[in-house]
Amino acid sequence: MKTSFWVVIFLVVSLYSCTPGSDRQVADTSAKKYCTTCHSFPEPDMLDKQTWENHVLPAMAEKLGIEVLQGNIYLHHKTSVVGVKEWNAIVQYYKTLAPDSLPLSRPDTHLRDISALFTIRKPHLQSETASNTTLVAFDPAHHRILSGNAFNPSLSFWDRSMRKVRQVDVPSPAVAYLPGKQLVTCLGGMQASDKTIGQIVKVQMRSEPALFLDSLIRPVQTISADFNRDGLPDYLVSAFGHNRGGLYVFTQNVDLTFEQRSVQEIPGATQSVVRDFNRDGWPDFMTLFAHGDEGIWLFMNDRKGGFRSTRILRFPPVYGSSSFQLADLNGDGLEDILYTAGDNSDYSRILKPYHGIYIYTNTGDLTFRQTHFFPMHGCTRALAGDFDQDGDLDVAAIAFFADFRHGRQQTFLYLEQQKAAQGNHTDFIPATLPIGHEGRWICMDAGDWDGDGDEDLVLGSFSRGFLNQDDTRPDWNVYTPFIVLENTSAGKSTSRPASSLPAAR
Repeated sequence: MKTSFWVVIFLVVSLYSCTPGSDRQVADTSAKKYCTTCHSFPEPDMLDKQTWENHVLPAMAEKLGIEVLQGNIYLHHKTSVVGVKEWNAIVQYYKTLAPDSLPLSRPDTHLRDISALFTIRKPHLQSETASNTTLVAFDPAHHRILSGNAFNPSLSFWDRSMRKVRQVDVPSPAVAYLPGKQLVTCLGGMQASDKTIGQIVKVQMRSEPALFLDSLIRPVQTISADFNRDGLPDYLVSAFGHNRGGLYVFTQNVDLTFEQRSVQEIPGATQSVVRDFNRDGWPDFMTLFAHGDEGIWLFMNDRKGGFRSTRILRFPPVYGSSSFQLADLNGDGLEDILYTAGDNSDYSRILKPYHGIYIYTNTGDLTFRQTHFFPMHGCTRALAGDFDQDGDLDVAAIAFFADFRHGRQQTFLYLEQQKAAQGNHTDFIPATLPIGHEGRWICMDAGDWDGDGDEDLVLGSFSRGFLNQDDTRPDWNVYTPFIVLENTSAGKSTSRPASSLPAAR
């Protein structure tokens, strides 16, 4: 459970201790009133009883200084935030209201096969080492693919024939690439940590990686813009961290040194997109926070070296926000939000019906309304593009924490957009590719890799570990680090009309 959820527990405890005998409905209403000042209230029905009782609540108790014995017996310590009596009331609150199990989103067994749209290409590789890819990126300017290896931190360069032409060591697992600047963001380590050991390195084909920025708290993305309009590129780093973290702007000086400025210091900064949202000529940005107080924030440039923040969307702390993208999905000239929820490497490692692909339509003045949801267990990333070259945007998505017990076809989904005859309402037809046996997809990039005018995809495979379903074992290729889905579009639709994607609930 996310860090700021401990505040929720403290508030709920206060309600139970100061209003003895009150009925459950009153306590629930009061809890929501106070807890939403910190983040969205995690309703008991968002997890099942067993997960609350045996995983989430014991973990929270330890964070609060309460000792947990075998059988979930709680012992009070003088330093604990709450007493055992109050804590047991919290446990009973969630056990009573939580369901025995959550409804599951079963894969559609009749998804269309879009093999006619994409040709699968694999790198030339002979390896006996399991793939642990954490980064894949197209670099069309240099006609190459970059891939990052986690357990033996390195960066590999692949040419147009998909042969490895170079491999260089990097300080820690590489997770993001900034083309043009040739900067690679290195996480610092795979385990959750607040250590300032993350780095950004500059990589070039014919030289060794050079340190660019260091002492970062688990950075996961770096983007560039001239935020102060002095003619020098500045850098925005999303530092996910663990209990610490945040957004940081590194302003470049004329002597090529940097001044670090904190924009928002809360953990979970995952991904940012730069735009001039108010059209004043100064770069602003929008950021996804995916830890504790999950949501999407807008940061408007104040032209004085700072940023004014506004929350655009807020998500429950159990969602596991994993990615977002700005794209004009309905063709009305306004960029919408394509968002995914599905990070499932936490205390509540169960399949969740609210994991999947969401579309929030821009209704003007930077307000957004959910218009579509497509369930996809453990959804990791979604990218919009006109992959079939029919004039509208489609969506490609991957799921790292998929439901492997009930089939692999939802590790990759393709949503083909279909415009309705009346108005600008959009529908999407789900389809897939038979690539579940090729790897386990954790990262993805899109771009015109082969230079033929359409968008291709590259999918990176992290083949072992992080299996939440105990009775499943890898039955996919564990050696191939990535595959390329080479677009063969000829400018026509690739699937027949069918039932549309479910509307927002």
